[in-house]
Amino acid sequence: MKAMRVRQFGEPEVMKLETVPDPQPGPGEVLVRIKAVGVNPVDTYIRAGSYGKLPMPYTPGMDAAGLIEAVGMGVRGFKAGDRVYMSGTLTGAYAEKALCKVEQVHPLPERVTFAQGAGLNIPYATAYRSLFHKAQAKAGEFVLIHGASGGVGVASVQIARAAGMTVIGTAGSDKGLALVREQGAHHVLDHRKTDYLAQVMTLSDGRGVDVVLEMLANVNLGKDLTIVAPGGRVVVIGSRGMVEINPREAMVRDASILGMTILNVSEQDAASIHAALVAGLENGTLRPIVGRELPLAEAPQAHKAVMEAGAYGKIVLIP
Repeated sequence: MKAMRVRQFGEPEVMKLETVPDPQPGPGEVLVRIKAVGVNPVDTYIRAGSYGKLPMPYTPGMDAAGLIEAVGMGVRGFKAGDRVYMSGTLTGAYAEKALCKVEQVHPLPERVTFAQGAGLNIPYATAYRSLFHKAQAKAGEFVLIHGASGGVGVASVQIARAAGMTVIGTAGSDKGLALVREQGAHHVLDHRKTDYLAQVMTLSDGRGVDVVLEMLANVNLGKDLTIVAPGGRVVVIGSRGMVEINPREAMVRDASILGMTILNVSEQDAASIHAALVAGLENGTLRPIVGRELPLAEAPQAHKAVMEAGAYGKIVLIP
């Protein structure tokens, strides 16, 4: 089979398409023929060597969707031909096939395309865990989603809206602003404008927001602390550098800054998250947005694109 391989950390061009042996499922494992692969910013951090050190060579990627090709001994609940999306793999997702633990595959309803399925795991599980496991967000609260037009942002808007929260989403392009509005945000703000934080305070009647989901903490964290309500929670989902903040802003508001990575989730929490996501897919509440599809061989271009400003939906690779 074909797979993208990384033999040294570095720029996107270190990824090369190679021919590798087909993996075979052992006990409790599932072999999936991949139809679409989701590209995430964390994939670029790992490839660059700045976020964990995987043994070389390795195949990048954690998110994908496809058809089960074979199951190992002891696997129950899945069979060859089933449509699934993946929440991690044993062999990497940037490939024509991937080996997974049975706990890493989840039913993909017929109404959801493979490309949409590839955009589920990290974006939607991150959004769900950030809102409910970290921020303990509740119906009726105000939630500010910074960078709401990207993969995690779109997921956060849909999940928060479905849970009865008042959603304020920001984006930095006209296309992104329209997308956030289409996903159900109650209020949509252009974070290119200098007065958008003042608008947040106006929309919340001067109280501030209860929860901030922050995708670019090195730019926004200090400002976030000035617009949270008393007892507010800022969940740091993404950051691309250092930031200096004034701790007094958190002190006077009794506010919390919470770090979050889906890579630390327990198996029990992961199971509950994906049960909720599958239910949302089935009832139509959750609708992953695919912004761009590229051939697997163009993974280097995808890694450049996913780090650009003006995010719009999910970037997907097609093997």
